[in-house]
Amino acid sequence: MKLKLVNGGPKGSEIDVSDATFGREFNQPLVHQVLTAYAAAGRSGTKAQLTKSEVRGGGKKPWRQKGTGQARAGSIRSPIWVGGGRAFAAKPRSFAQKVNRKMYRGAIRSMLSELARQERLVVTATLELEAPKTKMLVGLLAGLGLDNVLILIEAYDEKLHLAARNLVGVDVQTVASLNPVSLARYPKVLATVGALRMLEEKLA
Repeated sequence: MKLKLVNGGPKGSEIDVSDATFGREFNQPLVHQVLTAYAAAGRSGTKAQLTKSEVRGGGKKPWRQKGTGQARAGSIRSPIWVGGGRAFAAKPRSFAQKVNRKMYRGAIRSMLSELARQERLVVTATLELEAPKTKMLVGLLAGLGLDNVLILIEAYDEKLHLAARNLVGVDVQTVASLNPVSLARYPKVLATVGALRMLEEKLA
């Protein structure tokens, strides 16, 4: 399939990209599963509460069994007492969900294909700044009609990262760090030709 080149070539020029990477059907259940698993893997799972046996104190029966007119209490650390343990205490656990490599790559291909289909994938030949100035990047994006966008490049570019770090709604990622949450978060993706070629090779 062909994608329009917005910068760095003759007006109206296009580039050929792989249908295997950018021409897939949108698989919504797979994308949802991968996004959910990715978000779940980011949870720390370190919440911990104490059970009745773990709360300090409560070794002595607070009063005798009969004759006081009160409930038959065996410990002041009962879950129904203030300061007592939790009946169903939360314990540290992992929220990770298994997603194999084939599923993960399939979801990325599906999301890229949908971006290309909806013309939300903007392609530029190169993306370089003369200096790490936010004003320069704002002007470049304004010239392309972009504001809330994910910028996808081949390798780390210090000038570009420094220029974008204070911009709300703009993120810069390399192909190696690309993840499904970032692809779903931004309405448009600005990618260099080199980044697309790397994606084709990586997702082949």
